[in-house]
Amino acid sequence: MKRIHALLGVQSVVAILVSINRLGTWTLGYVLPNEFLRWVDFNNMLILPLISVVASYLLKKTIEYSSPEREGKAHVAWNLVFIVGLYLLAASYGNHEVTNYLHQRFCGTDTSSDLCRIVIFNDDEFSHWIFFTGFVMVNAALLFLQNVFPHREQLTSTDIGLLTFNALFLGAGIFANLGFEEIGLDLYVVAFLAILSVYLLWKRGKQPLFIYYTVAYWLGLIASLIAQALR
Repeated sequence: MKRIHALLGVQSVVAILVSINRLGTWTLGYVLPNEFLRWVDFNNMLILPLISVVASYLLKKTIEYSSPEREGKAHVAWNLVFIVGLYLLAASYGNHEVTNYLHQRFCGTDTSSDLCRIVIFNDDEFSHWIFFTGFVMVNAALLFLQNVFPHREQLTSTDIGLLTFNALFLGAGIFANLGFEEIGLDLYVVAFLAILSVYLLWKRGKQPLFIYYTVAYWLGLIASLIAQALR
């Protein structure tokens, strides 16, 4: 559990850094003199997702202990889902951050030219579809791998408290992204993962990732819906 708490703590730090990177003004400068990207785009595409992906992989390896299930079809299947999800996430970040930068800089008022129409479509739609597909696959794979490899020790109240504490940061990140902007496909993605996590929690009991995801996604979803209703 110490390693699980530490890795979820890394994800909490990433959630904070994503908000700072996105909302801060210090990241609006250019990475190189040729102005190919801003720091906000560079950080979102390479630095922060890479940290999150490494933490997710180490979390996956942590919950996969030695048992006959390691050779089972379910384990292989969810590992493939995880790998494909990682690829789609990487593709979406590469597509989105570049086209978002070009959209903001050159196509803010021009929405009719062929170039800007293609840039805007990649930024606002295509990259989002790829991202949410990969996002669901990675997180669903982690949840079902926890189902295949249930934690063998009883969770203490301290464990549950730390899982809840870390989940607050993910929930806050969801709220920051859904609560104050026009809601689209992201609402359904969060709702799906919230329902999946609470179903597994009800079905299999108090497992670390079930608790973490249930608290994070339901907190973020409910807070976002309240904020949207008050807009």
